[in-house]
Amino acid sequence: MARFDTTFDASGVEPLTGYELLPAGDYVAQIVESEMRPTRNGNGELLWIAMDILEGQYQGRKAYDQLNLINPNPTTVEMAQRTLSAICHATGELHVSDSEDLHFKPMTIRVSIRKPKDGGQERNQIRYLVPKDEPATAPARPAAPQRPARSAAGTTPTAPARTNAAPWKAKA
Repeated sequence: MARFDTTFDASGVEPLTGYELLPAGDYVAQIVESEMRPTRNGNGELLWIAMDILEGQYQGRKAYDQLNLINPNPTTVEMAQRTLSAICHATGELHVSDSEDLHFKPMTIRVSIRKPKDGGQERNQIRYLVPKDEPATAPARPAAPQRPARSAAGTTPTAPARTNAAPWKAKA
């Protein structure tokens, strides 16, 4: 039991009803809270993020996201890291060591409605938009092999002999 110091008058306070989804669209938002939390099954951790909408009709509303950064499934981790990279690019903070480095940095998010496969409740899905003035970064592709230049004597230098041993199996 919790005893209040005074009598709470609910007639003067708007009651909280069910959470309403944000309509699909683009919004200017900023992260205001973040923390690492354990996953439901306990075998990983996720970065939980709370954002405030900063402009427009839905100014002051909240949006939430979570990134499963620690998980036994490498695909799940890769997707979370790519989303974190999108947040970093959207906020202009490309090198972060703490999620608080991303707080209070306005960015544009794209909200869509995700329909559950299992018949549960619909949810907002958040995508983080990279500013148009930032060049897109794509993974570097290895350069095509080039023929070595011929020396003045007209001979082609030879490459060092290859071994079949994997580098990680080399003796230290």
